Amino acid sequence: MDMDIITLPIEYDKKKIDGNYRLVIAAVQRAKDLSLGSLPRISTKAKKITTLALQEVASGAVNILTGEEAITANEEAKKLVHKRMMDEAQQKETMPEDLTELEKDLKVYLSEKSESEQKRSIEDIFGE
Repeated sequence: MDMDIITLPIEYDKKKIDGNYRLVIAAVQRAKDLSLGSLPRISTKAKKITTLALQEVASGAVNILTGEEAITANEEAKKLVHKRMMDEAQQKETMPEDLTELEKDLKVYLSEKSESEQKRSIEDIFGE
């Protein structure tokens, strides 16, 4: 049985990462990114996302921002998310909406019903 085991204490650059707490927080954020589809930045035998994330952070493959730099980056990320949401909303307004199968079936049914009612009314008019 091959298990991903990280030996303690973890070796990392103390100049780039100022403590174990920051290491863990950065690894958690990186694991979240990996679980959402980000590609790994290092090659490893790790099978678990959390192990991979911790290895990436400890090796310096992930850039860790702190202080004003982190605040600015976070604000920029929020602006990008907001802009993407606004763009998607605008596209929905300009493009026809995708109809679900039920809505399509309902439209067909209603159009057939209105056609049959029109035929009856025409037959009634000429039948007299």
